[in-house]
Amino acid sequence: MRVEDLMTKKVFTVAPQDMIDRVFFLIHYEKVRHLPVVEKGKVVGIVSDRDLYKALGPKSNSRSIAAEGTTELHVLPKKVTHIMHRGVITVQPDSYASKAAALMAENRIGALPVVDAHKKLVGILSATDILKVFSKIEHASEKRAEQIAANAH
Repeated sequence: MRVEDLMTKKVFTVAPQDMIDRVFFLIHYEKVRHLPVVEKGKVVGIVSDRDLYKALGPKSNSRSIAAEGTTELHVLPKKVTHIMHRGVITVQPDSYASKAAALMAENRIGALPVVDAHKKLVGILSATDILKVFSKIEHASEKRAEQIAANAH
Protein backbone atom coordinates (compact mmCIF):
# COMPACT_ATOMS: atom_id res chain seq x y z
CA MET A 1 0.00 0.00 0.00
CA ARG A 2 1.34 3.43 -0.96
CA VAL A 3 1.00 6.82 0.70
CA GLU A 4 -1.05 8.09 -2.28
CA ASP A 5 -3.71 5.45 -1.49
CA LEU A 6 -4.26 6.86 2.01
CA MET A 7 -3.40 10.55 1.90
CA THR A 8 -5.85 13.43 1.99
CA LYS A 9 -5.55 15.40 -1.25
CA LYS A 10 -7.47 18.51 -0.14
CA VAL A 11 -4.93 20.21 2.10
CA PHE A 12 -5.41 23.48 3.93
CA THR A 13 -2.16 25.45 4.08
CA VAL A 14 -0.82 28.66 5.53
CA ALA A 15 2.09 30.93 4.59
CA PRO A 16 4.89 31.98 6.97
CA GLN A 17 3.67 35.59 6.91
CA ASP A 18 0.02 34.70 7.70
CA MET A 19 -1.19 35.76 11.12
CA ILE A 20 -1.95 32.97 13.58
CA ASP A 21 -5.62 33.92 13.61
CA ARG A 22 -5.78 32.19 10.20
CA VAL A 23 -4.32 29.06 11.82
CA PHE A 24 -6.91 29.32 14.59
CA PHE A 25 -9.72 29.68 12.05
CA LEU A 26 -8.62 26.67 9.94
CA ILE A 27 -8.01 24.40 12.93
CA HIS A 28 -11.23 25.42 14.65
CA TYR A 29 -13.64 25.63 11.71
CA GLU A 30 -12.19 23.18 9.17
CA LYS A 31 -11.41 20.64 11.91
CA VAL A 32 -7.81 20.02 10.82
CA ARG A 33 -4.93 19.35 13.22
CA HIS A 34 -1.93 19.96 10.95
CA LEU A 35 -1.30 22.78 8.49
CA PRO A 36 1.66 22.65 6.12
CA VAL A 37 3.35 26.04 5.79
CA VAL A 38 3.96 26.75 2.11
CA GLU A 39 6.10 29.46 0.53
CA LYS A 40 6.63 29.78 -3.24
CA GLY A 41 4.98 26.39 -3.72
CA LYS A 42 7.36 24.55 -1.35
CA VAL A 43 6.71 23.17 2.13
CA VAL A 44 8.86 25.18 4.57
CA GLY A 45 7.21 24.18 7.84
CA ILE A 46 4.20 22.74 9.60
CA VAL A 47 1.90 24.03 12.35
CA SER A 48 -0.17 21.76 14.56
CA ASP A 49 -3.11 22.48 16.81
CA ARG A 50 -0.71 22.00 19.76
CA ASP A 51 1.62 24.69 18.39
CA LEU A 52 -1.35 27.04 18.20
CA TYR A 53 -2.51 26.31 21.73
CA LYS A 54 1.03 26.77 23.08
CA ALA A 55 1.19 30.15 21.32
CA LEU A 56 -2.15 31.17 22.82
CA GLY A 57 -0.87 30.31 26.29
CA PRO A 58 -2.90 29.36 29.34
CA LYS A 59 -6.48 30.58 29.46
CA SER A 60 -5.68 33.18 32.10
CA ASN A 61 -3.19 34.80 29.69
CA SER A 62 -5.27 34.62 26.53
CA ARG A 63 -6.89 38.00 27.14
CA SER A 64 -10.33 36.56 26.56
CA ILE A 65 -13.30 38.74 27.33
CA ALA A 66 -16.88 37.65 27.85
CA ALA A 67 -19.39 39.34 25.58
CA GLU A 68 -23.07 38.59 26.16
CA GLY A 69 -22.62 35.05 27.40
CA THR A 70 -19.95 34.05 24.86
CA THR A 71 -16.20 34.14 25.23
CA GLU A 72 -14.39 36.16 22.64
CA LEU A 73 -10.81 35.06 22.15
CA HIS A 74 -8.23 37.62 21.19
CA VAL A 75 -5.52 35.78 19.31
CA LEU A 76 -2.05 37.23 19.76
CA PRO A 77 -0.82 39.22 16.75
CA LYS A 78 1.93 36.74 15.83
CA LYS A 79 2.87 35.38 12.45
CA VAL A 80 2.93 31.70 11.52
CA THR A 81 6.71 31.90 11.08
CA HIS A 82 7.01 32.36 14.89
CA ILE A 83 5.16 29.15 15.80
CA MET A 84 5.83 26.77 12.90
CA HIS A 85 8.19 23.80 12.95
CA ARG A 86 10.94 23.95 10.35
CA GLY A 87 12.83 20.96 8.97
CA VAL A 88 9.60 19.15 8.18
CA ILE A 89 9.75 15.44 7.47
CA THR A 90 7.91 14.75 4.21
CA VAL A 91 7.12 11.67 2.12
CA GLN A 92 6.45 11.10 -1.54
CA PRO A 93 3.18 9.68 -2.89
CA ASP A 94 4.83 6.44 -4.04
CA SER A 95 6.43 5.75 -0.62
CA TYR A 96 5.17 2.68 1.21
CA ALA A 97 2.55 3.53 3.80
CA SER A 98 4.35 1.28 6.31
CA LYS A 99 7.53 3.38 5.91
CA ALA A 100 5.52 6.58 6.46
CA ALA A 101 3.85 5.10 9.56
CA ALA A 102 7.25 4.11 10.97
CA LEU A 103 8.59 7.63 10.32
CA MET A 104 5.64 9.11 12.18
CA ALA A 105 6.04 6.75 15.14
CA GLU A 106 9.84 7.18 15.38
CA ASN A 107 9.58 10.97 15.26
CA ARG A 108 6.40 11.19 17.33
CA ILE A 109 4.57 13.29 14.76
CA GLY A 110 0.93 13.19 13.76
CA ALA A 111 1.15 14.03 10.06
CA LEU A 112 3.47 14.06 7.07
CA PRO A 113 3.12 16.48 4.17
CA VAL A 114 3.23 14.53 0.90
CA VAL A 115 5.39 16.16 -1.78
CA ASP A 116 6.18 15.28 -5.38
CA ALA A 117 9.66 15.06 -6.93
CA HIS A 118 9.70 18.89 -7.25
CA LYS A 119 8.90 19.29 -3.51
CA LYS A 120 5.41 20.56 -4.38
CA LEU A 121 2.70 19.71 -1.83
CA VAL A 122 0.25 17.10 -3.19
CA GLY A 123 -1.38 15.85 0.01
CA ILE A 124 -1.05 15.10 3.70
CA LEU A 125 -0.94 11.78 5.53
CA SER A 126 -2.14 11.78 9.12
CA ALA A 127 -2.05 9.19 11.87
CA THR A 128 -5.85 9.06 11.54
CA ASP A 129 -5.55 8.07 7.86
CA ILE A 130 -3.27 5.19 8.85
CA LEU A 131 -5.45 4.10 11.78
CA LYS A 132 -8.53 3.93 9.53
CA VAL A 133 -6.76 1.51 7.19
CA PHE A 134 -5.27 -0.51 10.04
CA SER A 135 -8.74 -0.82 11.56
CA LYS A 136 -10.25 -2.09 8.27
CA ILE A 137 -7.45 -4.60 7.68
CA GLU A 138 -7.52 -5.86 11.26
CA HIS A 139 -11.32 -6.13 11.24
CA ALA A 140 -11.22 -8.22 8.03
CA SER A 141 -8.51 -10.43 9.55
CA GLU A 142 -10.59 -10.96 12.72
CA LYS A 143 -13.67 -11.87 10.64
CA ARG A 144 -11.63 -14.43 8.67
CA ALA A 145 -10.30 -15.93 11.91
CA GLU A 146 -13.86 -16.21 13.27
CA GLN A 147 -15.06 -17.91 10.06
CA ILE A 148 -12.17 -20.36 10.12
CA ALA A 149 -12.86 -21.17 13.77
CA ALA A 150 -16.58 -21.62 13.06
CA ASN A 151 -15.87 -23.94 10.10
CA ALA A 152 -13.47 -26.02 12.17
CA HIS A 153 -16.26 -27.15 14.51
